[in-house]
Amino acid sequence: MSQPRKAGRRAAQPERQRRTGARKQKKKVSAARRAGQVLYGILVALSAVIVFTWIAVKIIARPPEQAGNLPPVTEDSPAPGESGQPADPEEPQLERKEYTYTFLLVASDQVSGNTDTMMVLTYDTENQTAGLVSLPRDTMIDGVKDSDGSHFYKLNGAYAYNGIEGLKSEVSKILGIPIDFYVKVNTRGFVRLVDAIGGVDFNVPVDMNYEDPTQDLYIHFSKGMQWLSGSDALKVARCRQNSYYDEAAGKWKTYDAYSNADIGRTETQRNLLTAVLKKALSQPQNLPTYYDIFLENVETDLAMSDLLYFAEKALYFDFSNNLSTAVLPGDGMVTYHGWTYCYELYPDQVLELINTQGINPYTTDMTADMLTIAQAD
Repeated sequence: MSQPRKAGRRAAQPERQRRTGARKQKKKVSAARRAGQVLYGILVALSAVIVFTWIAVKIIARPPEQAGNLPPVTEDSPAPGESGQPADPEEPQLERKEYTYTFLLVASDQVSGNTDTMMVLTYDTENQTAGLVSLPRDTMIDGVKDSDGSHFYKLNGAYAYNGIEGLKSEVSKILGIPIDFYVKVNTRGFVRLVDAIGGVDFNVPVDMNYEDPTQDLYIHFSKGMQWLSGSDALKVARCRQNSYYDEAAGKWKTYDAYSNADIGRTETQRNLLTAVLKKALSQPQNLPTYYDIFLENVETDLAMSDLLYFAEKALYFDFSNNLSTAVLPGDGMVTYHGWTYCYELYPDQVLELINTQGINPYTTDMTADMLTIAQAD
């Protein structure tokens, strides 16, 4: 009787092995399936976050209000109805283009506190076109200090003397357009942004060789295409003179790095900014990093909803085909009220540029009487 039981156990052993092997095989399949389920769950969660964020942006990001439909009124041109005569209701009024906004973009000089870089951007968010114009730092104006009523005659002093609102007012008078928003960035923020996008490839337009041991500033770049880190990009943007040490005189001497002096540097700054923004917008995954940099290094009157609105629109912007860039034309060798090397604007050419290069935010062309441009005697 015992012998058959042993045989039965031997016969049952292969069956148990088969079941054990099957269980092991099932465990392997089950583990893979669970991994797939986890991955699927992660993808679903990420999709939900993306959808939620997209919906939140759509809800929060609304077209901002524009500054106004009329050009700013200067001291010499009273508002309608204030000249002793009633305003003419039949007189045509300028109208702003819908969803078109103007921005004053500035960066301050590290040494003087003046605004070293000044640009105006007009952005048509509906048609996805934009015009970016540089205002030379020495642009000639008839400025008045709020503090004591004394005069100054270069645009880059407006911020130092009268703050950002004073600068906005001067720029608005020159171009004849209202400024909807301003963005003032410090140099640290610019360096961080360039580093955040992995540096930028840029065609340095001239040989740059400048040294100032007192500032611990050393700029050395050869003309041509090269990769720039954040600190490199800042040096390229700042450089306007080259220097050399005169052994005979025992001191450093300088000369203009650009044949057209500061106008060349202004063009370089504008092109460099365009290259940086183009690359930044090609990396939307870095938006949280950009936002942190923006909060810590930028002064602006843009609200959070405004930022979301413009960020969403800018992601689809074609820099190659839809951006016009220019510098206000003029003569930088003018002396005005004793101030040398003032940049006197050419009114007719400025007006043409505003109307043809995407700066005009109105539905019709602007006219010469809308601009306030100082002229030497």
